[in-house]
Amino acid sequence: MRRRGVTVILGALVTALLAAGVMIAPLPYVALKPGPTVNTLGSAQGTEVIKVTGAKTSESAGQLRLTTVNVQSKVELVQAIQGWLSGDDAVVPRELIYPPDRSEAQVQEQNAQEWKQSQTSAETVALRELGYPVQTYVRKVTAGGAAVGVLEENDVITSVNGTAVTGPTQLTQLVRAKPVGTALSVGYTRAGKKTTAKVTTKAGEGSSTPRLGIEIDTKQPHPFTIKIDLDKIGGPSAGLMFSLGIIDKLRDEDLTGGKVIAGTGTIDDDGNVGPIGGIPQKLVGAKEAGAKLFLVPKDNCAEALRNAVAGLPMAKVATVDDALTALKTFTAGGSPTPCSAS
Repeated sequence: MRRRGVTVILGALVTALLAAGVMIAPLPYVALKPGPTVNTLGSAQGTEVIKVTGAKTSESAGQLRLTTVNVQSKVELVQAIQGWLSGDDAVVPRELIYPPDRSEAQVQEQNAQEWKQSQTSAETVALRELGYPVQTYVRKVTAGGAAVGVLEENDVITSVNGTAVTGPTQLTQLVRAKPVGTALSVGYTRAGKKTTAKVTTKAGEGSSTPRLGIEIDTKQPHPFTIKIDLDKIGGPSAGLMFSLGIIDKLRDEDLTGGKVIAGTGTIDDDGNVGPIGGIPQKLVGAKEAGAKLFLVPKDNCAEALRNAVAGLPMAKVATVDDALTALKTFTAGGSPTPCSAS
């Protein structure tokens, strides 16, 4: 074979190898795909997702499904092209999911912590909705403080100057609303008995901030236990659906009306629903799971409208109460508050 022919063949071979290398080389992107959905009222891998011990639970004819996103952390060129052309998947810069200053393991650990916190907040919100309020109680009376001889450990603070105390932050605000030396009327419950006493505030050590002279904490007594058992899912976005699942199980009323309802959203201890990522993929996953309604966090509505899925109505929710109202309206045959672009 002539030298020129060999050169051409070798050149073509090198070009092909380089092209192949480019096609299989990992890119600085990740692919987001619709993940599995889980019925919070049912079981996953043979284990009840929400298990209540010590109380009668009800069974629903429908489902309340949390939605997830699968993250493909290694993306090759062919896969990236397929993702960009897909109507269901998204290919995004890797740093949006895995910041450069954190490893994949660190991100997964954070997601696991947020997952656990979402369960704790979901339980707090659901219990309050079921009639078990969060109580602010005295963990310790500070020596020499204003409350010495008046308040005791385990006293539950119920009011200040007639205003009901709903949490530690509000208690602090009520105390600091009056100058040092003010005699406050503090309502509290001790050993099941309600009473009121005067506590004259004192300044904190090295400051002029008025204080009652107590260390406080919270508790939420209830005569049963709740355990959420679901592995291999991370992040805080299932909080809303966990809250609704707990409420549904412990109420005789069927929140689903026999329908499959999906949703997403974080939840805080006050019942506020926060935005999440992966709305487009979660909508697709919900539709594939047979959902007839999708609960969308208010701040995700604009994105949800841009990625609406045919045949899947969306309801805007900003709080757990909004979600409960949406379910009641929908199961009664009405139209819940829809998502709007603003």
